[in-house]
This record gives sequence, C-alpha cells and structure tokens, in this order.
Amino acid sequence: MVREFKLPDVGEGLTEAEIVTWLVKVGDTVTEDQPVAEVETDKAVVEVPAPVNGTVREILAEEGEMVPVGEVIITFDVEGEPVEPMEDAADEGGAESRSADTADVESAVSAVEEADSVASTDGESGGEVSAKGGRVFAAPSARRLARELGVDIETVAGSGPGGRVTEGDVRAAAESGGASASAASEDGTAAEPAVRSATRKVTDEPAAGSDDGSAPADAHPGGAPEAAGRDRTLAAPATRQVAAEEGIDIDDVPTDEIRDGEPFVDAEQVRAYAEAQRAAQQADTQAVTQATGGETATTAAGATAADTETTPEGQVERVPYRGIRRTIGKAMENSKYTAPHVTHHDTVVVDDLVDTRARLKPKAEERGIKLTYMPFIVKAIVAALKEFPILNSQLDEDEEEILVKHYHNIGIAVATEAGLMVPVVKSAGEKDMLTIASEVNELASKARDRSISREEMQGGTFSITNFGAIGGEYATPIINYPETAILGLGELKERPVVEDGEVVAKHTIPISLTIDHRVIDGADAAQFANTLMEYLQNPELLLLE
Repeated sequence: MVREFKLPDVGEGLTEAEIVTWLVKVGDTVTEDQPVAEVETDKAVVEVPAPVNGTVREILAEEGEMVPVGEVIITFDVEGEPVEPMEDAADEGGAESRSADTADVESAVSAVEEADSVASTDGESGGEVSAKGGRVFAAPSARRLARELGVDIETVAGSGPGGRVTEGDVRAAAESGGASASAASEDGTAAEPAVRSATRKVTDEPAAGSDDGSAPADAHPGGAPEAAGRDRTLAAPATRQVAAEEGIDIDDVPTDEIRDGEPFVDAEQVRAYAEAQRAAQQADTQAVTQATGGETATTAAGATAADTETTPEGQVERVPYRGIRRTIGKAMENSKYTAPHVTHHDTVVVDDLVDTRARLKPKAEERGIKLTYMPFIVKAIVAALKEFPILNSQLDEDEEEILVKHYHNIGIAVATEAGLMVPVVKSAGEKDMLTIASEVNELASKARDRSISREEMQGGTFSITNFGAIGGEYATPIINYPETAILGLGELKERPVVEDGEVVAKHTIPISLTIDHRVIDGADAAQFANTLMEYLQNPELLLLE
C-alpha cells in the first residue's frame, strides 16, 4: 500500500514552506518519526518525520521549492503491506498525486529530448533553443526593450546561455528590421514548444484550460502572468517608484481595478508581478540548465546550484534568491516601503559602563554566564522605553490605531551563515541582568546553529542590531516591521572627546536610532536617545530598574 505524506502546517498559520534538504532518497528504508526532510518556515528550519515504517517510493518536491501546506511531497511503501507496482499506482491516481512541478519537469525533459532528436536529424545546431520551440528565455528587461522597439521577441534568436535572448539580440533584431531570426519553420508554420517550464512555483498563474497539469502550448514563459501592455495606467507616485526600483513597466502590471475610466495599479500588485517575473525567470534558468547540461530534471541538487554566464561586460554568477535570503529581503522590502524611516545618530561616552562590566564579569563567570555589554544595553533600552512607550508600539493600519505595548520583548539581530536572524528576549523588563545575559547567549547560539524555533523569533516589540561587533560606527537600520523603532550600535572603542576644553580619549558607542515617522516624532526619538545615553553613561541607575 502506498502512503502519501502531505506537507504539514509546521508553523502557526503557515500556508507554504520551502523544502531545504531531503534527508532520504528513493529506495531508502525509514522508520516512523525518522526525519525525512528539513523545511524552512520564516527563518526557522524544522524536520518533518516519516509517518510509517517503510520504504521511500517517490519524492515529489525539489529542494529549494516552495510547497503549499497540504500538498503531497513524498510517498512510502508501508512495511508489511503489499507493494503496488509503479504503473498501477500511476493508473490509480498516482499521477494525480504528483505535484504539478514534477509533471512539468518530466514534460520538460521529454520535450528537450524530442527537440534534441529533431535537431540531430536536421543537422541543425542546438543554439536556437529559444526560437525553435516558440518558447523564449529572456529577462524582463529584454522583454521590455523588445516592446519599446516594436520587436516580436519570439522571432529573435538568443545568443545567451541556452539560447537566452539578450538585450543585444533585441537591438540587433530591431536594427535588422526583425528579420534576424524566425521561430517559424521553413514551411511557415510555428513549431511546437520544445521546452516548457521545468517548475511551477506557487506564485505562478494556474494553467487555465489544462487538465493534465502541464503548461499549455501558449503559456507565458515560466508561467508568469502575461504583460498587460497598456498605453496608460493610473498609479500613485509611490507605486511608480516601486515599479522603477523593481525594473517593471507599470503598463505591464495586470489589474482589474478601474479609476476614472483608466486601469489603476497599486504597489502590492507591482511587487506581486515583479515576484512572478523573477520566479518565471528562475524557472527558465533551471530549464535551460537542465536542457543544456544533460542532467535529469529530477536532480534536486542541480535545482539550487549557482549558474554563471558571460556577458559583454564580464562573467556573472547567478545565485538563487531563496531561503532565508529571500525571507530577509521580503521583510526589508515590506518595512522600507511601508514605514517612512528617519534615523537619529548620536554618540555616548561609556567609561563607567566599561568599568562596571569589568567588575561584574568575573562574578558572572563564577555562575557560568558570559557577561557582554548587551544585557546592559537591553536593560537601558527597557528603562528608556518605559519613559517613552511610543517607541514600543505598532501601527494597526487596518483599524487606524497605534498599539502601545506594555511589555518589552527585545529582538537582537544575530548574523549567521544563513543570514540575519532576530531572536527575541521575551519580557526583558521583568528579568535581571544575568538572566538576560544567559538568554541572549543561548538564543544567539541557537540562531547560529539553526536550531532556534519560529516562536523564539516572534513577538518582538523593539529591536537592536549590533553592527559595531563587526566594525563601523553609524548606519541606517531597517525597522523590524511592524515594530516602530530599532537601535543600531556602532563599535565600542576609545575615541577623542572634548572634556573641560581638553581632548581626551574616552570609550564611546555610536548609536543610530531609526523610527517609523508615521508614529514617532523626531523629538520623541531624540528624547528617547538622550534617556538611553544617560543610563549607559551611568549604569548604576539600572540598579533602580
């Protein structure tokens, strides 16, 4: 009997997750509760266990693939039960249970093999991958240029890797009147698609009209939404700025909304369209790699390997934008384009803090705790937040309310090999110095070895980022949205300070406080910074907190 295993909700309210690593392969014997895969959810990596004792029959999702919760990702032959032949399983619905991605992968392999066969019999080179099947591999910028120059990109022969159409190819086609290449066969009829999308990402449009899960012959490359190609589109200036930064022609963004008789798009639609274009481009890249590299499309490792190409300017490496890097990027983008950021800079003299920490450090070590400066800073921040609670808040845009938090969960950014993570010290205002020190050390360690849970990175009300640990003085930290403020710390070291008319060396810390200016005024930010500096200059005041 075949046992299907669906991706569970490994996080609260999760709708999709990324398959990071398969820990088993087809044919492996597994026991119940044995981890079979690592899945990433909001920066945390969790293991999913086998539900039965048995043998891995099929793996239906690739590493690096985003999979909706509830979709079958692996099947098992259950131990002690009759093993169904693969053919029977397919006839009885096995094909239906396979993911659309896998189906597309197989169709891609088949199509490539057919194309190669035709090319070999015709004596043609394989350098016209993009044109011979009517399927065009091209970056959004090349497609945009083709539209601007009035060139049908499907008639352009690509000179890039795997037949990718470059901007240079488009310009050459425009200069030659579009006669440089033709996707039509010699008898004037268009050829059938040779290569289809190797993967279907969750952001892709569904294959309308297709009942077998494969892409229709006229599907847009990579399954991305078709460019609208309008002449005029209404949008706010901020939306046009987002489009410019994303490299998107706002007239191409699909929309059903009409205002004043004209199509209207917002920033979210622009970002969604840009993301779909990137996903389609990535799918194209994978298809090209598989078509030209002779690898089977089911090789999971190949799906995440970096690619390189030679451009007129030099060699460029393509690194998949996935996993934590993509999660961080989306969070930064959401924060930057939602909250107007203002950053307040200052420098605090901390000689007394240095002396205090030096005196207490041996005492902490006797209790098995490493005492850094961070617990002092956390305590000082909480003390300042109690005086200026507006910096410990969140803006509920839907309800048009500011939520002022009466608890203090302090997030501390930690640089890891996988990217930036922000574990949260919960209820920091209710904990003593050594407890905070112990929690900070433990959370940072768990973040670095990827054992930290999703819950340990949620619920923050104010964040700290310590770029000074690497070096540097000032920066503009991006708010950990939906929080409304974040403190950046520069390097603690001796700097020249004017004191009583004399220049003397003092230990100082540069600080950079970024606020959401919708909620917090500059005066509040300055007063908060002054209070924070007072506590750091006079750490004995923390004994009163």
